[in-house]
Amino acid sequence: MTPASRVQRLREVARERILVLDGAMGTMIQAHRLDEADFRGDAFRAHPVPLSGNNDLLSLTRPDVVESIHRAFLEGGADIVETNTFNANAISQTDYQLESAVRDINLAAARLARREADSFTERDPSRPRFVAGILGPTNRTASMSPSVADPGARAVTFDDLARAYREQAVALLDGGADLLMVETVFDTLNAKAALFAIRELLDERAEDVPIMVSGTITDRSGRTLSGQTPEAFWISVSHADLFSVGLNCALGAADLRPHIAELASVADTLISCHPNAGLPNEFGEYDQSADEMASIVAEFAESGLVNIVGGCCGTTPDHIAAIAHAVQTLPPRPLPTLEPYTRLSGIDPLVIRPDTLFVNVGERTNVTGSSRFARLIRDGDYATALEVAREQVAGGAQMIDVNMDEGLLDSAQAMVRYLNLLAAEPDIARVPIVVDSSKWEVIEAGLKCLQGKGVVNSISLKEGEDAFLAQARAVRRYGAAVIVMAFDEEGQADTVDRKVEICSRAYRLLTETVGFPPHDIIFDPNIFAVATGIAEHNDYAQAYLRACRTIKETHPSALVSGGVSNLSFSFRGNNGLREAMHAIFLYHAIHAGMDMGIVNAGALPVYDDVPDEIRTAIEDVLFNRRPDATDRLTALAGTVEGAVQRRTQDLSWRQMPVGERLTHALVEGILDYIEEDAEEARREADHPLDVIEGSLMDGMNVVGDLFGSGRMFLPQVVKSARVMKKAVAYLVPFIEQANAGSGRTRSAAGTVVLATVKGDVHDIGKNIVGVVLQCNNYEVIDLGVMVPAAKVLETARTVNADVIGLSGLITPSLDEMVHVAKEMERQGFDTPLLIGGATTSKVHTAVKIAPGYSGPTIHVADASRGVTVVSSLLNPERREVLTRDVRAEYERARKAHADRTAGTRLLPLTEARRRGLAIDWEAYQPVAPLRPGITVLAPYPIHELTPYIDWSPFFATWELKGRFPAIFDDPTVGEHARLLHADAEKLLAEIVAYGLLTARAVVGLFPANSRGDDIAVYADAERTTVRSTIYHLRQQMDKPPGRPNFCLADFVAPEDTGIADHIGAFAVSTGFQSAELAQRFERDDDDYHAIMAKALADRLAEALAERMHERVRRELWGYATDETLDGSDLIRERYVGIRPAPGYPACPDHTQKQELFELLNATATTGITLSESFAIHPAASVCGWYIANPESFYFGVGNIGRDQVEDFANRKGVPVETAERWLAPNLGYMPADRENRS
Repeated sequence: MTPASRVQRLREVARERILVLDGAMGTMIQAHRLDEADFRGDAFRAHPVPLSGNNDLLSLTRPDVVESIHRAFLEGGADIVETNTFNANAISQTDYQLESAVRDINLAAARLARREADSFTERDPSRPRFVAGILGPTNRTASMSPSVADPGARAVTFDDLARAYREQAVALLDGGADLLMVETVFDTLNAKAALFAIRELLDERAEDVPIMVSGTITDRSGRTLSGQTPEAFWISVSHADLFSVGLNCALGAADLRPHIAELASVADTLISCHPNAGLPNEFGEYDQSADEMASIVAEFAESGLVNIVGGCCGTTPDHIAAIAHAVQTLPPRPLPTLEPYTRLSGIDPLVIRPDTLFVNVGERTNVTGSSRFARLIRDGDYATALEVAREQVAGGAQMIDVNMDEGLLDSAQAMVRYLNLLAAEPDIARVPIVVDSSKWEVIEAGLKCLQGKGVVNSISLKEGEDAFLAQARAVRRYGAAVIVMAFDEEGQADTVDRKVEICSRAYRLLTETVGFPPHDIIFDPNIFAVATGIAEHNDYAQAYLRACRTIKETHPSALVSGGVSNLSFSFRGNNGLREAMHAIFLYHAIHAGMDMGIVNAGALPVYDDVPDEIRTAIEDVLFNRRPDATDRLTALAGTVEGAVQRRTQDLSWRQMPVGERLTHALVEGILDYIEEDAEEARREADHPLDVIEGSLMDGMNVVGDLFGSGRMFLPQVVKSARVMKKAVAYLVPFIEQANAGSGRTRSAAGTVVLATVKGDVHDIGKNIVGVVLQCNNYEVIDLGVMVPAAKVLETARTVNADVIGLSGLITPSLDEMVHVAKEMERQGFDTPLLIGGATTSKVHTAVKIAPGYSGPTIHVADASRGVTVVSSLLNPERREVLTRDVRAEYERARKAHADRTAGTRLLPLTEARRRGLAIDWEAYQPVAPLRPGITVLAPYPIHELTPYIDWSPFFATWELKGRFPAIFDDPTVGEHARLLHADAEKLLAEIVAYGLLTARAVVGLFPANSRGDDIAVYADAERTTVRSTIYHLRQQMDKPPGRPNFCLADFVAPEDTGIADHIGAFAVSTGFQSAELAQRFERDDDDYHAIMAKALADRLAEALAERMHERVRRELWGYATDETLDGSDLIRERYVGIRPAPGYPACPDHTQKQELFELLNATATTGITLSESFAIHPAASVCGWYIANPESFYFGVGNIGRDQVEDFANRKGVPVETAERWLAPNLGYMPADRENRS
C-alpha cells in the first residue's frame, strides 16, 4: 500500500472497530538487561559520555532488540506499533550529547517499525498494521519555571520546541510512519509547539497525516502536571484537526476511567487510552495482571468511551494480547456531535453557550487603559501587576485582556514576562487570556506563552486581505480564537452599514478561505466615545447596538465583543459616572446580542441601582434622544457618587441572636467576638455550663455534620476547635465558681486516650485526630510522644477510657503497637484499640496487631474516619455491627496476605546475589569530593530553605488531597487549600523573620568501596583501615529475566576493582524550638497554629535535606557542578545520585542510623539524637546516605528470606532474633514469636 492508501485504510478501520496500540517499549527493553556496550554499539564506542538508558539510541545500536519488541506486540494483536522515539528529539538528546544523531535515530526507528508492520500486513492483508511516529514530551516544560526563585523563567521556549519537533517529525515521516502521536503530554504548551510544527510541516508537504495527542493526568486530582483539566486540555489542542485525543501513563486503567469519561464527553474526535499496568507497587514495579487490566479496559469499551486502546508503563505483549481479545467484538465509541459553542481555556475550560450570561473580560491589565498598571510594568513591579489580574478574576472576570503597547516598553518582552509569571498563579491562570496588541510580533510572542486556548485581540483588514489571511492562518495554527475589528483598508467603521459590511467580509474570508470555525470568530464592531460635543459622534452607541443585532442574525455562531470603556472616554476622571454609563450601555448591548466585553470586572453597578435621573440622562445620550443630551449629562456628572462601593466586611451576622452568632463564629472560625458573645450567652444562661452544652455544642455539631459530609475540611475544623477552646477557656472560671456549690460537671460523649508509642517522636497526625474528636464532644487524654505501653494502659484504666488510640510514624513503632495489643490482652482489657499513623496499614493491623488482642482493633486512615469509628464504637448496636464487619474484613485481609506471601517466590540469597546489578566499572570514573570529611552547618539560614519546600505533603497532613499548586484549582478543596497555604506562608514569614526555628546540618563525604552487599567506609584516603561497615539488604523476589535483584551496595565500586569510590552521609533538623513554638500556641488554645508549626518544621526539614543534597552535588562533592534544576525537578528527583534513608524501602534497617550518626558525630555537632527505637529527635529531622553513581536509583528491598536474615545477622554480629525484630516488615516468612522488650 502507498502511504496515502494506508492512511485511508486506517481511517476506515477506525470506523469499523476499536484499534489496539502496542505496550511499553521501556519495560520490554529493561527485560533484555542491556549494558553500556549495547547502547554504544560500534558507531558510538568512543562517545564521550555514558549512553546507558538512552533507549531511543537502540534503534541504531541494537535494532534486533527493538525489532523483536515490535514483533512481539504485533503478534499479541496490536494494530498500531509505536516507534522507539519517545526521547528522540534534540532537546532530550542534549543530555547524551547526541543532538546531531536525532534524524538518524528517528529514521531508523520508523523503518524498523515499518518493516515489522508491513510483514504482518502481508501475512494477513485483512488486518493491516500501522506505524505511529512517537513524539514525547521532552524533559523540559514551556509553561513552568525551572527556578524556584523566578517563576517567570523558562528552560525552553516555544520556538525551541517547535524546531525540535519539526526535525523529529520530518525524519519519522521520511522513515515511513503512517501517523504521528504527541504523547505523555504533561505540559500542554509543549504539545501545542509540537502541533504547530507538525501542521506547518504537513501544509508545506501537502500531506494528510493523522495526528494523535495523548495527555497525562499526573494524579487523582484530575489535572495535568501543568494544571489543566481533561476538558481544558482538549480545548487547547482541538484546533489541530486531530485523529484522536486521549490519555496515557501516570495512572492505571481504573484510576484513569473518570478522566477518560470526561474527555469522551467533550471531544468530537476518536478517544485513545493506553494506561499503565496499574499503579507501581512499593518497589516501583507494575504487577497488574494482563487479564485484570484487560477487563478494566473492556469496560471502557462496553461503556462507549474509547476508540483506541493499548498500554503504557509495565504493559507487555501479554497485556496487549489480553486487551485485543477483550475488545475484539466490542463496537468503537460513536463520535458525538458537539454544539457549535465557543470553547476557550486557561487551566480550566470556559464554554460560552447561548444561555451563558455576559462574559466579562478584565481590562485593567492593559498599559494603555490603566496608568497604575502601566507604571507597575515600567517599574518592573510584576508581583503587584499580577495582583491587578488577580483582583480582576476575583471581581468576576472570566477572561483577562493583557496589553503591553507602550512606547517606553519592549512590548514583546513585557508580554512574555507577564504571561509567564501569570502562568504560575493558578487562581489567575484558570481563565483564558486575551493577547491584546496592535503589533503582530507582540501577539505572536504572547501566543507562544499560552498553554490554554486564548483569544487574539485583534486582527483586521486594514492592511488588506493578504496580511489578514496570513495572520488568521497563524492564529489558527497557534490554537487561539480571534477578535476581528471592524476596520478595513478605508479605515474604522463608524456606521451600521460599514460595521456589518466589514464583519461579513471578514467572516467569509475566515470560514471559506482559512477554515476558521465560526464559533472561534469574535467581532468587535467598534465602541466609540459618546457625549464628546461633536454632533457626528451622537449616533455611535446606537450604531454599535444595531450592528450587534444584524451581525448576530447574519452569523449566529460568531460572538460579538467590544471595549466598553471607550464609550465614556469623555468623562475621564469621573469613575462614578463612567461606571454608570458602562452598566446602562451593557444592559442594552447584551439585549442586542453582545456576548462579551472588555470591562473593569467587579466595578459595574447594577442597572436598577443607577438613580433614575442619571439613568435617563445616560440613555438619552446613548440613543441620541434629545439635542441637549450631552449638556444634561455633563451637568449631572458632578452629582454622581462612585457607583462601586469598596467591599466591607459583612457583619450582618452580628445582628443574629447570641446562640446563632456563636454557631456562625464556630463554623466560620471567627475569633474576633467569641469572648464577647460567650459572656453575653453566660449572662442569659442559668449556668455557665449551659453555654458549652447548648449553643457551643450546637455549633460544633454543625461543624461535625459539615465535616462528616465532606462540605467542610480539616483546616476549617481545626480553626473551629480554636474558637471553641477560646470560648471554653473564657467560661471555665465562671463554671468553677458556679460548681463550687452545685457539683455539676460537663458531660462528654466519651473518653479517648491517645499516644504516640514508645520510641517514636512524631505526633502531628495524632494531634489532628485529637482536635477533631474534641470538636465532636469527646474528652481527649493526649499522653504525647514516646509513651510506654504501661503508661498508656495505666492511664486508660484510671480514666476509664472508652477508646485507646495509638500512633506512630517509623516502622519500629509497628512492633511496639503489637506489644501494646498483647499487653491489653494479657491485662484483660476489652477497650477498643485504634491504630493510625503514616507507616500503619489495614493489612498490618489485620495480620500483626489484631490477632494478639480479642477486643475491637481497627485501623483508622484519617481524622474524619476516626470520628465515625469512635461514635460507632460507643453505640452498643453499631459497635456490634462494626466489630463484626471489621473482623470479617480483617480475616479476608489476612487470607489475601497469606495467599500473596505464599505466591511470592523468593530466590536463595546466593542466586539473588548472582542476579545482582552488573555495572561496567571500567567505564565509570567516580568524582572525588571537593570537600571530603565532615562539614557542619549549624545554624543554617532558614530563609534559604523556603524555595525548596514541597507543599504537597503539607496539604496531605491536613487531609487535603492533591498536588501543589494544582490543588488550588480543585473544585472541592481548592479554596480551602488556598486559605491554608496563605496562613502557612504567614507563619513561615514569622518563623524566618523572628528566628522561631533553628536549622542545623552536618554532612560527611568518606572514601568507600563495596564488599558484597555491604559498604566499607575507610578511615582516610589511604583506604587501609575500615572505619565503619554499612550493612545492606538485597532484593530476593524472583523477577523476570533481565531484571536484576538490587542492593544499595551495587552502586558503589567493589573493593577489588581498585576504583577509589566514596559515599556520603547527612543529618539535618529544623525541629529545634518547634515543640516550644507549638506549646506557645497551645497555651493560647490555638491548636490550628500549633499543628501548623510542627507541619512547617517537617516541611523545612525535608527542604533542608533537599538543599544540602543540592549543595553536595554542586559544591561539596562536586560531581554535578553545572546542574541547573528547578524546584519541580528537585521534588521529582531528576538529579544524578540518590539519598536513601535508613528505615525506608531501599535500606529498611533503622539500626543503620547508629553507624550513620557515629560517622558524622551527629549528636555532638548538631544536637540531633536517636531514641531507643532509632526515631530521630527532634521529630523534624532527616538523615540518610549520599550515593553519586549516575546509575543509582530508588527501589524497595521487599520481602526477604530466612537465609538472608541469618546472613545479615551474622555479618552484623547480632542475634537472629534481633535482626528479625528490626526487619519485621520485610520478613517473607513467619518467625518464632520472640518478644524482647524492656
